[in-house]
Amino acid sequence: MREVLRAASLAIDEGERIGLVGRNGAGKTTLARILAGLEEPDAGEVTRRAGLRIGLLLQEPRFAPGLTAVQAVLAGLDRWQTAIHEHERTTRLLAEARDDLDALLHAQARAASDVEAAGGWDMRHAAEAMLGHVGITEPDAELDRLSGGEQRRVALAQVLLTRPDLAILDEPTNHLDLAAVEWLEQFLGEEFKGALVLVTHDRQLLDAVVDRTLEIEAGEVHSYDGGWLRYLEAKAERAAIAERTEANRRNFLRRELEWLRRSPPARTTKQKARIDRAQAVIERPVARADRAVQIAVESGRTGNIVLETQDLDVAVPGRLLVEGLTLHLVAGDRVGVFGPSGCGKSSLLRCLLGQLAPARGTVRLGKNVRVAWVDQRRSVLREDATVFEMVGQGRTRVELGGETLDMRSYLERFLFCPADQRQQISTLSGGERARVALAHQLRDGAELVVLDEPTNDLDATTLGALEQALLDYGGSLLVVTHDRWFLDRVATSLLVFEGARVVRHAGGYGDWVARRPTRAPAIPPALAPKPVPAAPRPAGPRKLTYAERLELEGLLDRVDAAERRVADLQAERLAPAFFTRPIAEQRAHGERLAEAEAEAARLADRWTDLEQRRDA
Repeated sequence: MREVLRAASLAIDEGERIGLVGRNGAGKTTLARILAGLEEPDAGEVTRRAGLRIGLLLQEPRFAPGLTAVQAVLAGLDRWQTAIHEHERTTRLLAEARDDLDALLHAQARAASDVEAAGGWDMRHAAEAMLGHVGITEPDAELDRLSGGEQRRVALAQVLLTRPDLAILDEPTNHLDLAAVEWLEQFLGEEFKGALVLVTHDRQLLDAVVDRTLEIEAGEVHSYDGGWLRYLEAKAERAAIAERTEANRRNFLRRELEWLRRSPPARTTKQKARIDRAQAVIERPVARADRAVQIAVESGRTGNIVLETQDLDVAVPGRLLVEGLTLHLVAGDRVGVFGPSGCGKSSLLRCLLGQLAPARGTVRLGKNVRVAWVDQRRSVLREDATVFEMVGQGRTRVELGGETLDMRSYLERFLFCPADQRQQISTLSGGERARVALAHQLRDGAELVVLDEPTNDLDATTLGALEQALLDYGGSLLVVTHDRWFLDRVATSLLVFEGARVVRHAGGYGDWVARRPTRAPAIPPALAPKPVPAAPRPAGPRKLTYAERLELEGLLDRVDAAERRVADLQAERLAPAFFTRPIAEQRAHGERLAEAEAEAARLADRWTDLEQRRDA
């Protein structure tokens, strides 16, 4: 049994934002589960404030069977669910009752008040909007039919909607597209008021949101002020101090050993104390330096073109994903690909690699171009194989960078010690599987590397090693990723999905953000609230036209009528029988109420504007 945490002590203040970092397998998820109360520590204790509401996003969430996406999100609102069920119960009893009406009416009123206190009557709309923000466009879809990544997005929406006192989010950006990641960053930074523990490899999210970073290293928890950049600076300083301390220790040992070897004839008390001191320093455990992943990608010579397409269309049954893409990829091009979830990024890669036939146009791979391809499901891996068998494929040596490596030494570069190399793929964590897939696909070199979401499940240290390897790589790269830091550091250009058009932009993610005219909404248009266009306001006071004077004469009556309609709809919503209606009718009623309120506000604003201009 491996010790992942040792004498870990930490305190989380109200509203504090903490980032939790460390290597894959260091114990981040274990610590998160202990903080949430899902696991108990083997020693020590965890103290939580009385009544503390904790929301936990797991990497593999579980839901009750038979739920839809929106029902799963609402299931996290315990108080609201209890109040709604009580209101529905008392409403049913009122419809059937012949006596005790006063008591039931009072119970119904208390339940209605509890519903208001727990969030109000429109929580379903709030749940649907939250699902839209994280990329779930069909709120009534059954969870059993959603992919694992989609279920993780539903679980994230559930935690965020409950707005707990402490949110513990384990890799929340996995399976989100860039628009959703940007929205999450803004939501956590500006709207979420609770305390936050963020376990993530998204370095830009850490830098934007957290104010303290905790690192788990060799079982110990180290605390650093600030986000990712401040953490890197402080960690480098701590490493330098540790290096100086170890150098002083080695110098002291050298001097003391020289003295001991001279075997002084007199063993005085003072000399014995010196011997004891030297022995204590010799026996003191030495902190081992952090092992680093060593990734290298070899490329050979190619012609002028590595990959090119001409007027390429990519389609799936009933939908055109890519239209008219002409692309020329040459040696040294590192192209990032991004767009909304489900837009066709992975299908485009499969078409470029010949795994999916184009609907129109041509794809041509350059002469002598070898391709290394890692998809986001790591489908190249065989579950029953060991790490050594999977990567070695019967070979015992690897040619890399002009040197011949033993296969075991090659795997140690990917942090698989001899014991780890005997593990079956089926027992590995997500980060370990990602490292095996990279070791397997990059083993023989390639002129074109194609990576689909390579940053999922990798720790930040391994990501840094992969980024450096790709920067040193002389071939071409196509990478689908939502990691903004990765795109900014690695990409020389971007392929951005704008509907079915895929447009190439020079530079990295930051360059594209600086050039784009507006920020694309993360929420799909179908779920976005419908804005009511306001009447144009004049630049300054001007006289009323004849048409405006006629409009003003009848406007107050229209305002009164609009406000009466709002009052009628609100009364209908509070009636006992309202919540016995089908959900679709309740939802439609909520939309009518929102439109009526907006119309009443618009007419009132218009009346005020015309009145002020008439008086002026």
